Amino acid sequence: MQKAAKIILGIDPGTVVMGYGLVQSGGDRLCLVDMGVLRLPAYKDGHERLRLIHQKVQELIGRFGPEDFAIEAPFFGKNVQSMLKLGRAQGVAIAAAMQAGLPVTEYSPKKVKQSITGNGNSEKEQVWKMLQHILQLEQETPPYDASDALAVAVCHHFHYQTAEKINGDISAAATSKQRRNKPGSWEDFVRLNPGKVRDV
Repeated sequence: MQKAAKIILGIDPGTVVMGYGLVQSGGDRLCLVDMGVLRLPAYKDGHERLRLIHQKVQELIGRFGPEDFAIEAPFFGKNVQSMLKLGRAQGVAIAAAMQAGLPVTEYSPKKVKQSITGNGNSEKEQVWKMLQHILQLEQETPPYDASDALAVAVCHHFHYQTAEKINGDISAAATSKQRRNKPGSWEDFVRLNPGKVRDV
């Protein structure tokens, strides 16, 4: 039985540019739905930028109807003020997703790169080349904020597939064990429960 198609929204949060990418997965097939960036005006104050981020995420959810929301966790750098601003941007995007009832998953930048290229230290160019291969894309290199967000969505797809396979294997093993232990006849019951049978 083929699985229903599922849309995943990936976000690369930022206080100046926010990247977004959407993929649709159906069975083993994965395809691009949309990707792009939200450029936040430099003249706007911090709170207005947060409002625009929230509004854009709501708009994407309303337009494409994703079932899952994945976001890149902030990279821990030396600049504390930048970290605080980035954390706020991420929090606002997450709040918009949760308000829409979407499950939220965070991935570290290293985890995203590892999922796409097999190397957690890959350069952005390498990540994009691999995304082109995975999604069979021929377009030119987009803004890296967009391709980073797309990588987050694809990373979530791989993570979801792996988790589903593990759960399926565990379920199959449990079912098999139940079948082996389930008595099929009186003889099976006696064999499996010798202490419960008494001579009268």
